[in-house]
Amino acid sequence: MITISLCMIVKNEEEVIERCLESIHELVDEINIVDTGSIDQTKEIVKKYTDRVFDFQWIDDFAAARNYSFQQATKEFILWMDADDIFTVEDQEKFKMLKQSLHHSIDAVSMNYHLSFDSHGNVTSLLKRYRLVRKENGFKWIGAVHEYLSVSGNLYDSEVAVTHLPLGHDSDRNISIYKKLLESGKTLSPRDTFYYANELVDHHNFEEAIHYYEEFLESKLGWIEDNISACFKLADCYHRLNNKDKELSSTLKSFAYDVPRPEASCRLGYYFMEQYKNHEAIYWYSQALLYENPQLLSFQNTKFSTWLPHLQLCVLYDRIKLYEKAYYHNEQARKYKATDINIINNKKYLEKILNKLI
Repeated sequence: MITISLCMIVKNEEEVIERCLESIHELVDEINIVDTGSIDQTKEIVKKYTDRVFDFQWIDDFAAARNYSFQQATKEFILWMDADDIFTVEDQEKFKMLKQSLHHSIDAVSMNYHLSFDSHGNVTSLLKRYRLVRKENGFKWIGAVHEYLSVSGNLYDSEVAVTHLPLGHDSDRNISIYKKLLESGKTLSPRDTFYYANELVDHHNFEEAIHYYEEFLESKLGWIEDNISACFKLADCYHRLNNKDKELSSTLKSFAYDVPRPEASCRLGYYFMEQYKNHEAIYWYSQALLYENPQLLSFQNTKFSTWLPHLQLCVLYDRIKLYEKAYYHNEQARKYKATDINIINNKKYLEKILNKLI
């Protein structure tokens, strides 16, 4: 059985760190905590679980801090987590089985990262990240902000998931780091350009964000998933600026990188739906449901391939008086959102019509 070092970087995490460590401490062989300047009770809480607590002077560089944390590991594999992550009881069991069965030849293991949930606890957004890596490979973190772990070799895709349960974050932290980099005369990498644009969107600087998304796409050096995401982000920006033509062209630009993703299909469906071009809208929402997810490492918003296209198809089929199809799609949407008032009302309305037609 493999041995595992947990490596984490933390700062002022007293509200969440115990929840995190309680979910993982019995599953790993060593816990290394790198503190970047806590002034609350974080260190005192951490010391209940480990005496391997290290200080690292914060230098506005997440990769530097994470690489330092990896240097403290002494076991065969390294697991990384953030303080507001946990393993659910179900995933603790999956992790145990993974630890017992993982072959020593594996270099890196990916896990699902569950980012948000609906009122029923269903995962609504997720991505995959490489969480468990062989120490001797010396894999490095790259990027001052939105850092990523560069891995290679014999990769394994696991069934384990890490659950993200944030209580809040410093909304200005990341954008401040990027602005300092730009002010110092440094040129942002294509990846950093993309993430800086995302930060600008979060701060409602839509016109400036457009500039950086375009710069990112024009570089032709981005990862395909970031390219596609940038197209959708551009569409969002133009939507906020009430420029429907460029919103549409930005969505269509995503087709240059891959077959239409569910998000693109839903955006096009809505474009036609607003114009009461019902058959065209039906085509595109149906396409969203046909997409087969290859489990990429990209961010996935599940609504675009589940309840949303079904709900819109219900409305569209009702418009053209195909009530049985409308009812079918409403029922499909109800599988995901059983308590949604609109879906419940649709059900009552359509059942009344269908009963009259019998």
